[in-house]
Amino acid sequence: MRPSAVSLRQAIWTVMHATIANIVMLATILLMSFGTVAEAAPDTSSDVWVVSTRCLGGTCNVPETPRFSVEQCVLANGGRCNWQRAELSDMLAEPARPLVIFIHGNRYDTGSAKQQGLALSRRLARFSPTDAPARTVIFSWPSERQGCLLHDGRAKYQRCYTDGHYLAALLAKVNPEQPVAIVGYSFGALISLKAFDELCRPAGEQLPCGGDSLKCRPGVLNMVLVAPAVRSDALAPRGPYRDALACLDRLTVIINSRDEALRFFPLLDPRVDVPALGYVGMPGSWAAADTTFRIRDATSIVGREHSLLRYLESATLSAIIATGAVAGL
Repeated sequence: MRPSAVSLRQAIWTVMHATIANIVMLATILLMSFGTVAEAAPDTSSDVWVVSTRCLGGTCNVPETPRFSVEQCVLANGGRCNWQRAELSDMLAEPARPLVIFIHGNRYDTGSAKQQGLALSRRLARFSPTDAPARTVIFSWPSERQGCLLHDGRAKYQRCYTDGHYLAALLAKVNPEQPVAIVGYSFGALISLKAFDELCRPAGEQLPCGGDSLKCRPGVLNMVLVAPAVRSDALAPRGPYRDALACLDRLTVIINSRDEALRFFPLLDPRVDVPALGYVGMPGSWAAADTTFRIRDATSIVGREHSLLRYLESATLSAIIATGAVAGL
């Protein structure tokens, strides 16, 4: 028997709806990979700021005194975040309040950096050891998607060294008694360690940014590296960022040994033929004796994706990130 016109139309509509659903699902996965899925409004207790270097020069045009662009999240009607221009001095005006600085990875535009910073802030608030959650600062650096993946990755890899200098300049302005946590994701880990390379010097040594050595600061200093896109020997006994360990009270590293992006990390710099720290990890023996160290392989949870949202969506991983950041602050 020939199918009726009604049955044929129903079959066509069924196929169309299934196709549209698949397209929407694929688009959502792709957006998550680059951090552009919209996040819900922050809690009313949120205290979130943005310090941006997107307007600052690169390697050959670094200003002697960087002028950061600063914004503050001001809650509007309905709990939505309204970003308003602010002063750096206002952001640093409460030295008793813990400061968590989030440094995102590659291929983030301004909006996606803010969205994921807000998401991180909500996770941090759940694990805050005090009634007043830490102040979250989104360190927004110029990492918008540019060209093919390899060319883009190499360009941003080089840019990380410049933004490490800018992050060092920011940290040098923080009151040394203020508790601070650094959360670096992907290339954000490289920026973080580059900043510590400038500031973790022996006491009394002249510093590029004019601040005190982080080794001398009385305030607690924690660091969380999520899928760090930095060479695996970075913190080795003879590694290029070894001095950073002497500055830290707590170091948490979350790796993914199946991360498809980190698998190609050695291609970013042919002169450094080593895998990514976020791909192979590091032994606990490298950590300083007085530094609390924790490492976790997130492969079974995250799979092959290189996406911070996958880490934040996991109750287990978001708890590790949050406690690693705010513990002891």
